[in-house]
Amino acid sequence: MKKYDAIIIGAGHNGLTNAAYLAKAGLDVLVVEKNEYIGGAAVTREIQEGWFYSNCSYVCSMMRQAIHRDLNLTRHGLLLVPYLGTVVFGDNGETLISYTNEETEYNQLRQRSPHDADAMFRLQTDLARYAQLIRKTLMRTPPDPTSFQPRDIKELLWLAKQFWSLGEKELYEYIRFFTMSAADFLDDYFEDDLIKAAMASPGVIGTALGVYSPGSAYILLHHVMGDVDGNIGAWGLARGGMGAISNALAGSVQEHGGEIRTNAGVNKIQVKNTRATGVVLEDGEEIQANIVVSNLDAKRTFTQCMDRNDLPTGIYEKAANFKIRGSSGKVNIALSGMPVFNGVPDNRYINRGGQGFVGSLETMERAYDCWKRGRWSDDPFIESVIPSAWDPTVAPPGQHWMSNFVQYCPPELADGSWTPEKRDAFGQTVIDKIERYSPGFKDLIVHMEVRTPFEIEAEVGLTEGNIFQGELTIDQLLFNRPFPGYAQYRMPVANLYMCGSSTHPGGGVSSACGANAAREILMDLKRPNTVPEDDFYDE
Repeated sequence: MKKYDAIIIGAGHNGLTNAAYLAKAGLDVLVVEKNEYIGGAAVTREIQEGWFYSNCSYVCSMMRQAIHRDLNLTRHGLLLVPYLGTVVFGDNGETLISYTNEETEYNQLRQRSPHDADAMFRLQTDLARYAQLIRKTLMRTPPDPTSFQPRDIKELLWLAKQFWSLGEKELYEYIRFFTMSAADFLDDYFEDDLIKAAMASPGVIGTALGVYSPGSAYILLHHVMGDVDGNIGAWGLARGGMGAISNALAGSVQEHGGEIRTNAGVNKIQVKNTRATGVVLEDGEEIQANIVVSNLDAKRTFTQCMDRNDLPTGIYEKAANFKIRGSSGKVNIALSGMPVFNGVPDNRYINRGGQGFVGSLETMERAYDCWKRGRWSDDPFIESVIPSAWDPTVAPPGQHWMSNFVQYCPPELADGSWTPEKRDAFGQTVIDKIERYSPGFKDLIVHMEVRTPFEIEAEVGLTEGNIFQGELTIDQLLFNRPFPGYAQYRMPVANLYMCGSSTHPGGGVSSACGANAAREILMDLKRPNTVPEDDFYDE
């Protein structure tokens, strides 16, 4: 029986990134994936003939450019294109249109509020400063604050230096920022409610927090730390859908001799003499390896894929208590034509962007109240994008595909489990809201795919449908992710590592978790480090 150097569980983007770097370093690598397709949440699937849905993750902003370059993903077919504009809809049908051009953007904002037009650039400057500090940590291994190892002490000193570089006043503001709600933070800048709602929406995407919940300001920052094609803070789309990212990463794995097996779900991680030795697949096949790397979330890894008796005392409980509440749903729609939205001019800049059905801060908070009570909102926050407006590969000629990300959608309902009937009712709520802003929208629908947290967990393996593999709250960041003492990708069982979004720096299609874990694995194996530290340790 063949024994691999490394087995990676899960062919999501982080697992594939990890495998690519290990294979590039010369390791004999196997990636095992439970589904018949690769990509996990970053996938493109032909659910309706002729239409190709990015049916889970739908937008790219966090992908680390150093990884893109180092793994030569362009050669493997990856092309990322930034948004050109966005439109946000208010409760009363009013619209706020944003452009990437600063002068045009300023003039649009000034029509609503001269004060807020000036404040927008102050906000963007402050967020850029905060983001720059956090961006420097994305490709670094978090230090252990309880360790006296030279590496950890050096890293702690480096972090302290970065924070002190802000200056005394900015440091106070930065610490305050981490504890604030998105709404309260934006109150310091803006007067207009629709502008505040538009800017607050990234602070709740994919997380079990409301716009008035302490800590949601950081989530807002998490979504502006990326860059697309050199545009810092930009959001973008992948030609061919999000599966193009996973396919390019898989191409890099195979280029360096790595192996990928689909329809190979893992039932158990094998442990002998306190060391991980391989995996047992769902069909009973045993595969041996020197190390095992889990791309699954922390809860699933330790409570479902491991024998509790193989874990040190307290680890099972930490994993069971790891906050991983789902809050979002997804509705993918095949359309026979381009929808027309009220008050929105037809131009390619707006079409090659997003639509935000935010309503207002109050509407978004009421939707969160519904989630807390175990029901979906009748007036949800929806973030939409129509990639086919610029990408001809995802829909038939003259027809379109629309992605709709919905907050809030609970993983469990107060009136019982999710059923197909409840799922369809949730989807109907979404298209009813879009119809309010685009009369005739329903007549364009050719096909719909509705995904609640139930479907996302069952199909993708994201526990409770949480898109970040764990909430991005301050108690689950940096050296606390996934839990204290195990934030350096090495897990409490020897030869067992984690590389998914349950680890630092968290969720988003960044590939940072997979690359960081690969660096630590190669360090432990005393193999040449193929992860370019100059790029990752960007100072």
